[in-house]
Amino acid sequence: MKIAFHAPLKPPDAATPSGDRRMARLLLAALRLAGHDVRLASRLRSREPDGNRSRQRRIEVRGRRIARAFAERARRPGAWVPDLWFTYHLYYKAPDWLGPAVSRELAIPYVVAEASHAGKRATGPWSAWHAAVADALGRADLVIGLNRADRPGVEPALGPRGRYLALRPFIEPPANPGRGNARRALAARHGLDPGRTWLLAVGMMRRDAKLRSWRLLGAALERLRDCPDWQLIAAGDGPARGQVEAALGPDALFTGTLGADELASWMAAADLCLWPAIAEAYGMALLEAQAAGMAVVAGAAGGVPDIVSDGETGLLVPEGDVAAFADAVRKLLVDADLRRRMGSAAVRAVHARHGLDQASARIDAALDETVRRFRSRRAAA
Repeated sequence: MKIAFHAPLKPPDAATPSGDRRMARLLLAALRLAGHDVRLASRLRSREPDGNRSRQRRIEVRGRRIARAFAERARRPGAWVPDLWFTYHLYYKAPDWLGPAVSRELAIPYVVAEASHAGKRATGPWSAWHAAVADALGRADLVIGLNRADRPGVEPALGPRGRYLALRPFIEPPANPGRGNARRALAARHGLDPGRTWLLAVGMMRRDAKLRSWRLLGAALERLRDCPDWQLIAAGDGPARGQVEAALGPDALFTGTLGADELASWMAAADLCLWPAIAEAYGMALLEAQAAGMAVVAGAAGGVPDIVSDGETGLLVPEGDVAAFADAVRKLLVDADLRRRMGSAAVRAVHARHGLDQASARIDAALDETVRRFRSRRAAA
């Protein structure tokens, strides 16, 4: 099957550690693993975070122009013509100006992965874009949901032909560099004590919910100064770096932005992954940490409970609860055997429930069914 792929939020082929771009790449990998001919339709980034209506209008006009040009090219003799359009991640700040239009012009199915839609956005500076998301969902033949928290808003917005597929977030576990080798190398490079318990937190340092998570982490760890020796490693960077440093204090080690191999080394070497997950969709880093054999302490926000099994692969606490988060970390700091058992269970769980192979097979079956239903409707019309 020939598939045109688009990610309005962030194109998947640019270098960044963000979780949404990693998921975009994983979806591309899942589609290609199933044997599909997938091509990036556009690098248009439609996200407009400030509620600037003038800029929104310019993005919309550009998007509609790109959609017309794509459809015109596809009609030329010998052109590559997709059998299906696949858009990853749209919401009120990043609607899809290409997929619905191209799908209508070329008479092909329209598929969306990871959409969100909330009635509270019907008014305000993004109201027109909220309406555009509603229109896209109403035209969608299939929506693949990766975050359980999105379903109540998205499913009612689907049209009569739309279907919803709930899919667990998935990863392709990176090659493990080996705990011993990675820990020795990182300890020597950064002057760390390998005998301490290494706590790893991974996240963008932005002035939004991410900063609230970093601040909660700092407040929780302040309650654990009486615990056995531990070392916090903070992986990530961004415009709120200074505020994060102030929240975590001078003893934290800041790695800055990490490439995939560097992050894999830290995950192999560390002992426990921490993330408060305030307003988190699900958290790719939490899934990657478990694949590396780390237990997790996280806030039970959004789709986090879909990837962290409370009491099995880690501990989940109410979102935003500093005391509960500190207590959970304390429990795994003082009980190394429990921490290791959860880490081993995490590896098994990721391979059993969140593998690229399983996701590819489910997506492939859903797309085949979507194309079959679409063509049957057209033949009957």
